[in-house]
Amino acid sequence: MIRSPLTLALLSLALAACSPADPQQGVSSALANGVLLPAYGSWSEANSQLASSGRAFCADQQTLSEARQAFLTAQSAWASLQPLLIGPLAEGNRAWQVQFWPDKKNLVARQVEALLKNKPKLTPADLDKSSVVVQGLTAYEYLMYDSAIDLGNAEQKARYCPLLVAIGQHQQALAADVLDRWQAEDGMAAQLHGFPNERYAEPAEAVAELLRTQVNAIDGLKKKLGTPLGRQSKGQPQPYQAEAWRSKASLANLAAGLASAERIWRGAEQDGVQALLSADQSPLQQRIDAAYSDTRQRLAALQRPLGELLADPAGRSELNALYDSLNALHRLHETELAKALGIQMGFNSHDGD
Repeated sequence: MIRSPLTLALLSLALAACSPADPQQGVSSALANGVLLPAYGSWSEANSQLASSGRAFCADQQTLSEARQAFLTAQSAWASLQPLLIGPLAEGNRAWQVQFWPDKKNLVARQVEALLKNKPKLTPADLDKSSVVVQGLTAYEYLMYDSAIDLGNAEQKARYCPLLVAIGQHQQALAADVLDRWQAEDGMAAQLHGFPNERYAEPAEAVAELLRTQVNAIDGLKKKLGTPLGRQSKGQPQPYQAEAWRSKASLANLAAGLASAERIWRGAEQDGVQALLSADQSPLQQRIDAAYSDTRQRLAALQRPLGELLADPAGRSELNALYDSLNALHRLHETELAKALGIQMGFNSHDGD
């Protein structure tokens, strides 16, 4: 069930009713209310709109341009969630159902075509039993943007529309379920507010997980830029290894993820992780603020899609400078901020990639 904005607001007010004396509990609660719950609500709404769009497009009640815009909105909402992947969406294989990346062997295209060959009258139930490779936004993007698919052709549209509709429905149901798990009486939002609970013994554990998730996501942004840049292939650009290369939304997704990571740092009302630094740690706060500003400005200055920038030396130089800026931001969080807050960073899911 998708909660209304009023329901979300009332839940946030209820959670905020008690002003915790523990600074870490205050940050955990503030981030749950002001950053995470709104982001999960926006993601669920974007997926509801995606499902509606898929049905409308396939009923000839929406143009391809409108359908693509609904996809881009859902994709951006997902990119915004990645620095916030704690709790239900980080568990039970759910995130893979949203996006399959990196797709090093073009599995999405191959599995989509194989699925439709075997199930020409595919139903949502068929999709629910299929591989995560074909259930999510990467497959939806393939259908919407791949040059080999012409959705303006009636025969091709009829072939691919059952999968479009099924993916939209799958994403809507997944997002609604995750949001319900956040909003439940003893759900994720409540667990970030009241301690101890079955997930966290104390607020420090919640703040530590929030920071680890955010830092891991910033490292993931480096990977999303470094992989197509060829950082892992001796400098040889790999444009087709970019996230969202078909829709040319790679840099927009980076910007959405960066903005969300910064919201964990700042909070909705300057009540994020930065609030835990003492006055004598203000130089570190200023350096992190400056690092976010530098990365944001470098991203905003890139006026061409990632693929075009990769194709010429000047563009690659700009992208490498952006990568270095992201790396500096990541290291500030992973080492200096974590040390200042007494947080052990531990395992990074991007290690070894």
